[in-house]
Amino acid sequence: MQLPNFSDKFSDNLSLLPASDAVAAIELVDPSGTPVAKIENKPGQAGSLRVYRWLGETFGAITPEAAELGLKIYAEHTLDARANPGNHPNIDRLLNIKTAEHTLQVKSL
Repeated sequence: MQLPNFSDKFSDNLSLLPASDAVAAIELVDPSGTPVAKIENKPGQAGSLRVYRWLGETFGAITPEAAELGLKIYAEHTLDARANPGNHPNIDRLLNIKTAEHTLQVKSL
């Protein structure tokens, strides 16, 4: 699998991902089938929708490997999320995906 060459700047990394303009929202679903989050395509969430959607399409789900790459994509925001837990819930979620039992499915709405 050929992945983009991500940098240490989120805006640059986001520009490497396909647009998600036609997707209103995505839902993240845990292994038991329970929805755990909804990310809408609106200001403040559109970048995360794009990241999670691309990770889901690329890896088939938000697996630990996908989460690790997602943290790289978020770049400087990941550093801030580590320093300020709770300020970036979509990044915090990736930080918590450590095993296959934490894998999340991505469903477009």
